[in-house]
Amino acid sequence: MKLVIVDYGSGNLRSVENALKTAAHDAGLPHQVMVSSSPDVVASADYLVLPGVGAFADCKKNLANINGMIDAITDVAIAQNRPFLGICVGMQLLAEYGEEGGVTTTGLGWMSGGITRMTPMMDNRPLKVPHMGWNRLTISAAFADDNLFDGCDDNSRVYFLHGYHLTGGDDKQIAARTDYGGHIVAAVKRDNVTGLQFHPEKSQKIGQRILSNWLSYAP
Repeated sequence: MKLVIVDYGSGNLRSVENALKTAAHDAGLPHQVMVSSSPDVVASADYLVLPGVGAFADCKKNLANINGMIDAITDVAIAQNRPFLGICVGMQLLAEYGEEGGVTTTGLGWMSGGITRMTPMMDNRPLKVPHMGWNRLTISAAFADDNLFDGCDDNSRVYFLHGYHLTGGDDKQIAARTDYGGHIVAAVKRDNVTGLQFHPEKSQKIGQRILSNWLSYAP
């Protein structure tokens, strides 16, 4: 099985690549893990990962600047229903739009809702943005038996680093939340498409377990 990590100029992908290789090994799955900026290679993926760090608009622009890339990932994930994973901004790009600096940028539109700036409050005081560090997952009841979270519970802690979050989306797509001055969407899932706002590659054993669980989905 070929697992392709999309390289579109959004950050260092080595840690994501290494985490996925470890997850495949731990799960006993014979996956070939590779990083590619070629739409042709992406189109041949059995499993597809879209990472991302930075600004929503910049990431969308970088993706669109690679001729045929958006068509390739859409074909793999939507037309062929192969397992797809978006991480951090890669998850955010699944939304209908992203707002930043007074500018609205169209997303892929695979998940409902938009990406807006966080305004977390606690005891009538604003919390620091970005939301950075370890926080607990609260798994949505509808996803309690989903294999993605096998081995996880509401005490599982994962690593976040983001200043924007998904709002206004359909509750049925929200697989997990966290709390940071209010509810924050931590994971979304619809059919074969999964998005993680947190960084599984930085989330130690729980992150590796979630990646291994995702790799167990049949393409």
